[in-house]
Formats: sequence, C-alpha cells, structure tokens
Amino acid sequence: MPSWLQNQFLKAYASKDIQQIKTLNQCWFFYYKKLLND
Repeated sequence: MPSWLQNQFLKAYASKDIQQIKTLNQCWFFYYKKLLND
C-alpha cells in the first residue's frame, strides 16, 4: 500500500470519519485490482 494512502487511512481512523474510510477502502481495492491485472 502506498504511503500516501496509509497516511490518509491513519487520519480517517483518528478522526473516526466513516465516510472517508469507506472511500479509501474503495480506492485501495480499485488500485489493488489494477496492480494485479497489470
């Protein structure tokens, strides 16, 4: 996982921002699938 994404996750969890966490999860799965397919 890229460091910029890890930092975003840490901020979202620290502020308990559920919507941000869900969005970051979607970004991560999209990014991860793309990495596997390349």
